[in-house]
Amino acid sequence: MAGATASRGRIDKRQAILDVAFTVFARRGYDKACVQEIADEAGVAKPTVYNHLTDKQTLFEHAVLAAADAVAAQTLAIVADLREPGDDLAAALTDVAYRLLEVCACDRSRALRALTYAQLTTFPDLVDTVLTRTSRTIAEAMADRLARLALAGTLRITDPAEAAEQLLALITAPLEARSRLGTRAVPAAELRDIARAATRTFLSAYGSR
Repeated sequence: MAGATASRGRIDKRQAILDVAFTVFARRGYDKACVQEIADEAGVAKPTVYNHLTDKQTLFEHAVLAAADAVAAQTLAIVADLREPGDDLAAALTDVAYRLLEVCACDRSRALRALTYAQLTTFPDLVDTVLTRTSRTIAEAMADRLARLALAGTLRITDPAEAAEQLLALITAPLEARSRLGTRAVPAAELRDIARAATRTFLSAYGSR
C-alpha cells in the first residue's frame, strides 16, 4: 500500500510539473522559458524537475502532449453525448457543436495550437503527434457517432468519416476566422451562432428527409 501511495504521489507531482510547464511555455515561448522558472512556479527544486523529465526539450514535449490529451479527453466526452441525442437531433448537434467550440476556444487549446505551430521547425514530429491525439481521434469518434445515427435512420450518410470531417470543419473553420487564428477571445454569443450555423448546414446536407 505504501508503495502504491508513493507511486501515486510521484505521478501527481509529475503531472503538476507538466501543468505548470505548459503554462510557462505558453506564456514565454519555448526559447525564453527556463526550467528554474518552471520549478519555482511548481514549488519544487530544479533537480526534481529533471528527475521527472530529463531536460528542457523532453519537458516541453511531454507538457504539450499532456495538454493535448487533456483537450482530447474533454472533446471525446462531448462527442460521446451523441450516443443518445434524444428526439431533437438538431438541438443535440447544436449543443455538442457549442461545447466543442468552448473547448477549442479555451486558453489551453489556443496555447496548444500556438506552441505547436511555433515550434514546427524545432519539433517537426510534434505537430503530427498532437493532431493524431486531438483532431484525428475526435474525427474518428465523431464518425462513429454519425454512423450509428445513420443506421438509426436519423441521418443520410454513406461515408461517416467524410461527414465527420465536414461537420468538424463547419465548427472549427469559422472559429479560426473569428478568433483571428487564436489571437482573439470569441464571445459565447458568437460561439452559439457558429454552432447553430454548422448544425443547420450539416443537416441540410445529411439530415433525414
